[in-house]
Amino acid sequence: MPSGEPVEPTRLVVLRHGETAWNAAQRIQGSVDEPLNEHGRWQAERLGTALRGEGLTRIYSSDLLRARATAEVLALATGLTEVRLEVALRERAFGTFEGLTYAEVEQRWPDDLRRWRTREPGFAPGGGETPEAFYARCVPCAAEIAARHPGETVALVAHGGVLDCLYRAATGAPMQAPRTWQLGNASINRLLWNGEGFVLVGWNDDAHLQPP
Repeated sequence: MPSGEPVEPTRLVVLRHGETAWNAAQRIQGSVDEPLNEHGRWQAERLGTALRGEGLTRIYSSDLLRARATAEVLALATGLTEVRLEVALRERAFGTFEGLTYAEVEQRWPDDLRRWRTREPGFAPGGGETPEAFYARCVPCAAEIAARHPGETVALVAHGGVLDCLYRAATGAPMQAPRTWQLGNASINRLLWNGEGFVLVGWNDDAHLQPP
C-alpha cells in the first residue's frame, strides 16, 4: 500500500464474557479458568441473537474458558465456523488475590488492596501482573488484530480488564484515572480502528439483556 493512502477502518465489537459463579459471588477471577454459570450461558445466547445481523467476519477470543465459551455461542449464532484464540486477550493475572472476595483481600492485605484500587501502575499482587504490563499486553494485541482486517467487522471476546484498557486507549483516560464507565457481562461495546488508534463508538449496550 502506498505511503499516506487512507486506511479503511476496522469495526470492532468488543465483548465481555458471560457471567460466572465467581462474578456472581464477587470473587476476583483473573487468570483462573472459571466456566460460565447458567445465567452466563443465557447471556451468551442473548448476545449471539443480538449480533446475528451485525455482519461479523471474524471472532477472536481470550483462550480462558469463560470467554471461549461465550465466543463459541456467538460463532454458532452468526454462522462463523472459527474462533481464533489469543492468549494476550486474557484477563489480568491477580496473583494472590485470585479466588478471594474484596473483603477477604482487605482483611489479609489492606495496603495492597489500597494500592490496587488506586491503580498504581507498577503495583501487582504477589505473583500477579502490573497495570502497565497488562496494558502493554492486551492493547497492542487488539490493535494488531484490527490492523489485519481493514474494512471488516471483528468481534473480540475478552474480559473486564481488557475492555477497561481498550476504553482508556480510545478515550485517552490515564491509567490511574478512576473507572467511571461500566463493564457489564455480555455487554456490547463498539470501537473503530482507523490505522492510528482506537475511536470510541458505543459502550456497555445491554439492551439485549433486559426484560421485554
